[in-house]
Amino acid sequence: MAWRFALMIDPAASDDARTDFADTFSEIDPSTPALTVGELSTQRGDGIFESIGVVDGHAQEVEPHLARLAHSAEICELPAPNLEQWREAISRAQAASGEGEAVIKLILSRGVEHGPTPTAWVTVAPAADFTKPRTEGIAVAVLDRGYSIDLPGRAPWLLLGAKTLSYAVNMAAIREAKRRGADDAVFVSSDGFVLEAPTASLIIRRGDTFVTPAPNGGILHGTTQLSLFDHLAERGFETAYETLPVSALHDADAAWLVSSVRLAAPITAVDERSLTLDVELTASFNQYLLSPRD
Repeated sequence: MAWRFALMIDPAASDDARTDFADTFSEIDPSTPALTVGELSTQRGDGIFESIGVVDGHAQEVEPHLARLAHSAEICELPAPNLEQWREAISRAQAASGEGEAVIKLILSRGVEHGPTPTAWVTVAPAADFTKPRTEGIAVAVLDRGYSIDLPGRAPWLLLGAKTLSYAVNMAAIREAKRRGADDAVFVSSDGFVLEAPTASLIIRRGDTFVTPAPNGGILHGTTQLSLFDHLAERGFETAYETLPVSALHDADAAWLVSSVRLAAPITAVDERSLTLDVELTASFNQYLLSPRD
């Protein structure tokens, strides 16, 4: 990946009321080393992140991403981010994103081991070409997430529901899905309820109603799913959050995985069982998701 921009951030306290954070930023060459060997983001995956889609220099849905960053920080007991500082950093990254589609990544780490402060940085890179999954769709494999749907409430130390840097399990799930001949995975709880994909939210259509799994079971509330639900409601469709058995996915009239960078990828098969691809509706979803959204 050819990184276009990187900005190191000296994190300000959440109640720092200044209006200009320029002296807390250090732009660096993204091809050069920037982290120390004691950095806990690389040693332990101890940190959080957000990926913001950018279209022709416009960063999409900045405020929902910042709200989720703050929520993840709270779950992980990291210092609350100064959102005005992060807005300014995103603005600088956005200006360096160029034409076409790109992705801004926000990273907040616990910092250097035994160090006094967190480490934070922002990067910009061109997005991959997702034309094929957006238009031709993807096949998914259903994989057991290994816990019951009520586990997050009983074990908050598992940090389920936070967007952490610890994505080894998510990547392993995608590799397993590909071994099974699929393109991506959909997690289900051990007691048979649909959760989410490793890097995306799930939306299914039942008639004129669009449903996503209720944000329990440690589901990461998707910014793209929230935006698309607002769009669907404006078009007169019903939207709902439900605790869904895995049969709801198999029996759906149509289904999509949605995320900030890939956008809406229609599901064409679930465990090799075909699912209807709604070409027209999918195209309208991605047309909306590629439009400027704040």
